[in-house]
Amino acid sequence: MGDSRAGYRLVVAAVGAVLLAVAVFLPWYGVSFTAHGIAFVQQAGDQAAAQYGNAALKSTLGTFHANIAGLAGHEFVAVSAHQALKQINVVLLIVAGLGIVIALVGLAGPASSADANRGPLALLGALAAALVLFRMLVTPSPGGDAQGLLALSLREGAWLALLGALAIVAGAVWPRRREGREPSQAELESIWSGLSGWTPEA
Repeated sequence: MGDSRAGYRLVVAAVGAVLLAVAVFLPWYGVSFTAHGIAFVQQAGDQAAAQYGNAALKSTLGTFHANIAGLAGHEFVAVSAHQALKQINVVLLIVAGLGIVIALVGLAGPASSADANRGPLALLGALAAALVLFRMLVTPSPGGDAQGLLALSLREGAWLALLGALAIVAGAVWPRRREGREPSQAELESIWSGLSGWTPEA
């Protein structure tokens, strides 16, 4: 390959695509109860105890309330993009697969094919980065009656996906080495003779 940088940038893009694919199955969001969610659980327990319970149940429920009061904001489960993002996760996997294929084809082919792959790789990486950023800034909200009771916090999977998408873009826009014509031996001798007045025939 004429430009060694082409090989480096394609490797960077391929590694970024692999990271993106792996990140889809890692935890993206940590799920925790909000203060409102804790209060809702406590209220529901009190209502059930008042309607169906006895003194022993009420005493047990009081201990339960004391235990869960400190759970607000503490993560109790994590979900991946594969679990939480039913459509975007498919798009990210497709982007990652195409990025790997394009990068490997560019590595196996001549330098001209590597340059031709810069555009598609940049578009794929930008698409993935936009989707990941969207779901980092606008997290999916629990549906139904769980709205307002649960909160989501970002986990390592989302950050790794963003890193992978940016690596694809970086590999695509990596600047080419400027091609320069190496001076021939005759040109070097001519320059030297002009500077020193000496020629090989002298």
